[in-house]
Amino acid sequence: MPARINKRQQREQEELLALGNQPAVAVDANSEEEPALIAPSGFAALSNAEDDHDGPESGDETSKPTKAKKARNSASDAPTSPQQVKPAEATKLQQPKSKKKGKGKEKKKDGLDDLDTALAELSQKYPELQSVAASSSSATRNASLASLLSVSVSNLDAESEMRKFFGARAVIAAKSSETSSSGGSKKRRGVAPTQTQRSQLTRPHPSWSMIKQREGLSSRPLTDEEVQQKITDRNSPAAGDKWWTVEYSKRYKGVTKTFMQAVLSGDPEALWRVLQKLPWHGDTLLQLAEVYRHQEEYSQAVEYVDRALFSYERAFLGSYSFTNGLNRLDFNRVENRPFFLALHRQVTDLQRRGCIRTAFEFGRLLYSLEPWTDPHGVLLHLDFVSIKSGMGQWLLDVYAEFAGAKTVFEDHLNPSALPGWAYARALALFAREKAGGGQSVGSSTDALKQAMLAFPEVVPLLADKCDISLSPELRGHRALRIQTDGIGLSPAQSVLHLLSHLYAQRSAPLWKSASHMKWFESTANGIQQSLNAQRSNPTRERFLQMYASTTLRYSVYRHIIVLEQSFRNLTPFIPRSVLLAKQLACDPLPPLTASSEYNDVFFAGAEEIFSVRPRRRDARALERLIPDAGVRAQIEALFDANPGLAGQLPGGVVQFVQMMAEMPDEALDDMMLGLAMGDREGGVGVPGGGGMPGGLPMEGDDDVPDVEPMPPRGAADALPDEDENEEDEDEDEEEYIAPMPIRVVRNLLNRFWGGGGATADNDESDSDAEERDHDGVD
Repeated sequence: MPARINKRQQREQEELLALGNQPAVAVDANSEEEPALIAPSGFAALSNAEDDHDGPESGDETSKPTKAKKARNSASDAPTSPQQVKPAEATKLQQPKSKKKGKGKEKKKDGLDDLDTALAELSQKYPELQSVAASSSSATRNASLASLLSVSVSNLDAESEMRKFFGARAVIAAKSSETSSSGGSKKRRGVAPTQTQRSQLTRPHPSWSMIKQREGLSSRPLTDEEVQQKITDRNSPAAGDKWWTVEYSKRYKGVTKTFMQAVLSGDPEALWRVLQKLPWHGDTLLQLAEVYRHQEEYSQAVEYVDRALFSYERAFLGSYSFTNGLNRLDFNRVENRPFFLALHRQVTDLQRRGCIRTAFEFGRLLYSLEPWTDPHGVLLHLDFVSIKSGMGQWLLDVYAEFAGAKTVFEDHLNPSALPGWAYARALALFAREKAGGGQSVGSSTDALKQAMLAFPEVVPLLADKCDISLSPELRGHRALRIQTDGIGLSPAQSVLHLLSHLYAQRSAPLWKSASHMKWFESTANGIQQSLNAQRSNPTRERFLQMYASTTLRYSVYRHIIVLEQSFRNLTPFIPRSVLLAKQLACDPLPPLTASSEYNDVFFAGAEEIFSVRPRRRDARALERLIPDAGVRAQIEALFDANPGLAGQLPGGVVQFVQMMAEMPDEALDDMMLGLAMGDREGGVGVPGGGGMPGGLPMEGDDDVPDVEPMPPRGAADALPDEDENEEDEDEDEEEYIAPMPIRVVRNLLNRFWGGGGATADNDESDSDAEERDHDGVD
């Protein structure tokens, strides 16, 4: 009696019938001959490959793989395409196969019916099982979303993208010119000899000082109670997310407190001493980047944003991964918000530099940190950069992921309900159809019609940007009326018009090709009848329901505030209560649900970094900085003769010297001019008293954190000297201070006294000065 064949052999025989019209082979248990092997296709080939690989290990003969290979080679001569098989034979061969498939489907259908019946009975008997099934479905959705949010580290390198477009030589030449024009030759104070540093988010510059492992920043996962509280408060569907937060050390908090004092003083130069105390302080680096951006020194602004990203990246070492798409950062905690801001600045800078693919990857990283509320509105960047960078399929996948969600969660953002994403989806489908070589644009045209019917506010704005003609009847429709402010509109409707303007202003270049303009014009002029008959639109209703949430509206407002220079015309859509609220450029529009902020409670227990400044430590530091005793004495005399400087620089004369070495030439000239004109009380402030860029509060503001004023230098002198043992301990903690090049010191003296400040006893020849200069840092 023939032995029963397994499913794989049965499937191989069926394929043999379809290919060569050969009879099925029955395997006899007593027969010594092996069954004829055929050349399988698809996953069957993978199964054979695995079986062949595992055969020798399980004791099979080595001749079996050889015979399988011969059978594959012989089967390759059989007709493999439907055109090569005669119609009569094909019909005859397909009949038994279809019957077997039909039986299998019937069995499967019967099995599913029984299963459905059993599940229905169980759901009635145990209602709690329905919530378990819902959570399982949510976990599956979260896993698929995580794959879309996984970051490609190789695409985070802007320089690599620029090399692809312009070549390595052009990039190197551009970097050299930027370095020379932005003062790249200026010396770094307190900078030890550098080594190679690794980073996934940026390319560390050789001039950067070596960063320690943490530099006062560390990260930890939220406790189970904290995560459960977030899920409970926000009805989050993402129970599988891994939530993290950054923590400040006591010293880092003390530096942050000094940073806040510098910001509230309105003096940009006060930020330099904060950076001197902690060169990798994230808030200070971002604030200085904003100062340079307002001065249109973009290369310096980019460098300081890179340094801020680098400092936070070090805090995530060993814990946080950018690539799995499951890690989240709690935006409600003030310690995490500088990293969000740094990534947002990076996305905008990369777009300005033309690195669109890198901008997309950084945007995806920012979106993955908090995809449920998108606190910085990066989705409003991604609808543009995804199409521009050729990542339209990613946009389609994310759109489909959220469009298929049946449950609407409060305070959760759905990209499929955004106007920009609706129009970008049509562009992505149009590009995919065009790449496929087909002449039909059916699905993309349907998507564009859906976008126009859901958000007709975008149609006239895009048409005006791209010089597209619309029929007078369509232009006069009330749904296409252009709004320039939010007066008379509900908060959600005001956000809708704001986002319509934003998309048209940012993405208009994507529609300016001849094919896109023709397609847009014909589609727009054909929606008149549907627009008249439309009473409501589910996508539009979902949008209005979504932006009834204050949290999500704040995400849009924060996006515009960060990009104030580029989209200043959109601020009339933001409520005046938001615009007039006291804000800091380092923390634009804190969330209403914030669990922490920079205030007295946050700074409780912070280390007072400038509270005690022993004179002996000042003397030792100054001696290391300026080895020449004569020059050192003149610098000290100059500092003591200007009480305004002493009042603003708690770090004393050491900080004064280091600050002068770091200051740009223009700022140093302004300070010299002020001192020369007798403004000895003015200190190092900027002439004219212009304040900090970014809408920072100035004198007279009431709602500012209560922070103690910076202690004057005299306060440190009034304190008793520390014990010798304590000073010995401080010596071990003193940071490396490199000697300043003698030509820098003499240059500073010449600015004060016109070259006559140096005494004859201390005059050195040029060769001696040059020789000593080798001991400094260039």
